[in-house]
Amino acid sequence: MPLYDCMLMVKPMVTKEAIAELVARVAGRAYQRNGVVTELKSFGKVHLGYGIRKLDGRHFQGQLVQMTMMVPPSFTKELHYLNKEDRLLRWLVVKHRDAVYGLEFINEDDGRYEMDSFRRKAASTQDDDDVDEYDDDDDDDDEYEAEEE
Repeated sequence: MPLYDCMLMVKPMVTKEAIAELVARVAGRAYQRNGVVTELKSFGKVHLGYGIRKLDGRHFQGQLVQMTMMVPPSFTKELHYLNKEDRLLRWLVVKHRDAVYGLEFINEDDGRYEMDSFRRKAASTQDDDDVDEYDDDDDDDDEYEAEEE
């Protein structure tokens, strides 16, 4: 299942209990579709760049909540009931593009053996290059000796 972010911009005067209930409803729908909520972040009150007009006036602040979840692709179509939610200013669902999940994540070796071929190659070439090309044993050090008076 792909990984999605669901961003919820809630009106500033909504209580935390009401936000928790709204998040629980979305998470409950995800669980019904065999999805998993992997992360939940609350950014608190944020100031908006412009006012969002609703029936109860124009809002210049909102409470931002981010839910990261693994759900089937058809789940995003089911979230349209959020359009009728009067506590929300805006909502958005974004799919993660390069997310590694499922069996690919479990079987990944985390790049542990990535440098092994480099080490073997470097060790074999180091034996051939024991001579230092910048090592000049001309013994020109005596011209820099300090003169004693």
